[in-house]
Amino acid sequence: MKKVIRGVYEWSKMILFALVVAFWLKNNVVASALVPTGSMEQTVMTGSRIVINRLAYMYDVPQRGDIVSFYYPDDGETMYLKRIIGLPGETIEGIDGEVYIDGKVIPDYTNIKFYEDFGPYQIPEDSYFMMGDNRNSSWDSRYWMNKFVARGDLIGKAEFEYYPEMKLLK
Repeated sequence: MKKVIRGVYEWSKMILFALVVAFWLKNNVVASALVPTGSMEQTVMTGSRIVINRLAYMYDVPQRGDIVSFYYPDDGETMYLKRIIGLPGETIEGIDGEVYIDGKVIPDYTNIKFYEDFGPYQIPEDSYFMMGDNRNSSWDSRYWMNKFVARGDLIGKAEFEYYPEMKLLK
């Protein structure tokens, strides 16, 4: 009987340790997210499951083109997934379906031309301007009351999709 109790005790310790490690990893290293809208289609489809690297910007700075998860600046709670288009200190503007950074057209990550012009907006230090890849069906920086996402509100970089297919996100 003592052997059984000792075995249960040892298994309980291992299970508890595994749960603590899993909880720590989920809250500090990686996150899994379900994509609820089509704002990033054709890159990430509605219903896709993705992995977010919470440590991506620990020693690196966010780059234009990164797909990131962040807290929506108008409520500070809702998690969003968009692409970084504008970087700190830049002036961003959209004219005739083209995005201009400091007066120069930047290459687009999509083949989708947007319908509404925006800006110009001066991006504050430690902040980013976000746009969804599905430009005409994305609630993004162009429409928010608080136009910019502070670096501290970034959750992490979306690294890959694992459902319904496996692919790296670029």
